[in-house]
Formats: sequence, C-alpha cells, structure tokens
Amino acid sequence: MSDFRARAERLLSDLESAVDRLADDFDIDVLRAGNVVTLAFENGHRVIVNTQEAASEIWLAARSGGFHFRRDDVSGRWSDTRSGEDLRLVLARLIGIEVGVTPTLAI
Repeated sequence: MSDFRARAERLLSDLESAVDRLADDFDIDVLRAGNVVTLAFENGHRVIVNTQEAASEIWLAARSGGFHFRRDDVSGRWSDTRSGEDLRLVLARLIGIEVGVTPTLAI
C-alpha cells in the first residue's frame, strides 16, 4: 500500500469517527463507500470527501465549491492547495453552515 493511500485511509477513518461523535448532537448521517465519505444533513445537503490517489490529494465537495488538500510531510497537516487552510477547519466550517453551529472536529 502506498504511503498516500495509507495516510488517506487513516484520515477518512478518523473523519468518519469524528463526525459520528457529532451525530449525537446534530442530525448528520455518515456514509462510507470505499474511498468516499459522504456527510448527509437533515436539510438534504451533502459534503463529500474522497481520495484522489493519482494526484495524492483529498478532495472535498460542498454547496460552496470544491477543495483540494495535500499533506505536508513535515507538519502532517492536510492543507488546501489554494488557501493553505487546514482540512479540519474547512470541514468544520462547512458542517457549521449546514447545522448552524461550527463544531470542533477531533481528527
């Protein structure tokens, strides 16, 4: 298994667990199919996170647009390729838009 695939799999698993913990307080369904994690909200909106192994990136899609993240091997952070923002912060903000409160994600 490639380094990227192993790190991406760990990230998706951690993301699944973190959002599952939020599901107790917010109505979020977490669905996993292979390398795709879909967060489904009560209002019908979705946030989709998936791996793009050929690009060594994690892609995130939401109503507000798409984001691409690459892992910094020094810091271990997954950073947006345009803004440099951490994946956890972007995802928390997108969840907050859907549920009305920006949560802290323990990923």
